[in-house]
Amino acid sequence: MHRRLCRRLALAIFVAILLSLYRSVQELPPVNPPHPLQNRGQVPAVTVLIWWYPFGRKTQVKDCDTLYNIKGCRLTTNRQLYPLSQAVVIHHRDLGGNVSQLPAERRPAGQRWVWMNFESPTHSSGLEVLNGVFNWTMSYKRGSDIFIPYGYLYPRKSTGGKVVLPSKSNLVAWVISHWNEDHARVKYYYQLSRHVDIHVYGKYHQQLQNDSIVLTISPYKFYLAFENSQHVDYITEKLWRNALMSSTVPIVLGPSRANYEQYLPADSFIHVDDFSTPKKLAQHMMFLDKSGRSYRKYFDWQKRYNVHLTKFWEEPYCKVCEAVKRARANYKFISNLASWFQ
Repeated sequence: MHRRLCRRLALAIFVAILLSLYRSVQELPPVNPPHPLQNRGQVPAVTVLIWWYPFGRKTQVKDCDTLYNIKGCRLTTNRQLYPLSQAVVIHHRDLGGNVSQLPAERRPAGQRWVWMNFESPTHSSGLEVLNGVFNWTMSYKRGSDIFIPYGYLYPRKSTGGKVVLPSKSNLVAWVISHWNEDHARVKYYYQLSRHVDIHVYGKYHQQLQNDSIVLTISPYKFYLAFENSQHVDYITEKLWRNALMSSTVPIVLGPSRANYEQYLPADSFIHVDDFSTPKKLAQHMMFLDKSGRSYRKYFDWQKRYNVHLTKFWEEPYCKVCEAVKRARANYKFISNLASWFQ
């Protein structure tokens, strides 16, 4: 009897100890694993909030480290992360001057609102109401806080060598999607086409070969790199991709020749202002068509440079992250956005 009583007592004590241990574990505070970028030795994360997908076209937000070796960047479209974001990128064409679409929450200390716009002033309405709203500008225009041209030339690793051009079987081409009879480019086209045959591609004209501009334009000797409006620094993919990457001689209509020469060697393009009339430009093109040596001189730049075509939209987003990482403590507002951009 005594032994049985001792066994029951020992069992009861053992169960009590187990229950006590179980309760103590249950009452421990939860353990939160550290953020992967908070580990010692790693670069602190910079969160860049993309307020809208540009033009409402949803695209995959890629990694800045993989694309451009810019580390410690988090690109997001999740507006719940607004209070934690160091920068908010707002695309002007989607804003359209409607300030009610801007973030309603109070701006956190040190957060930069970035005005992003790659359209010309002609197609950028509603600027006046945005004076004093943004902290940084990001555009194709020199003097932007974050300068993103549509393209640029960069030095080749090895210079010299023979330039090999694709076979040229046609004279002049033009790709245009938005035809407007009031545009200077359309008016100039009508005058030029009286003197030279121009093959026109685009929405209301011939179809592109395999839906590729470069494939379509490469067999042509000249390309009309005509901008839809004429403003300083507004030099778009019509030059960088359509003409230069297709190895054709660009005939440009846009800002001044001096402005183009800030981006290109002077002997790599023809400006419409180089000739007093479209007829004289046509005559020069005819001359170059028959003079192989003179024509090939327009491609001497290829011995020294390659073309970089800006990748939209990952490249601008990652450049914002890079700018945040380099930014100093000074904080500003753009008080004269309208007058600066126009």
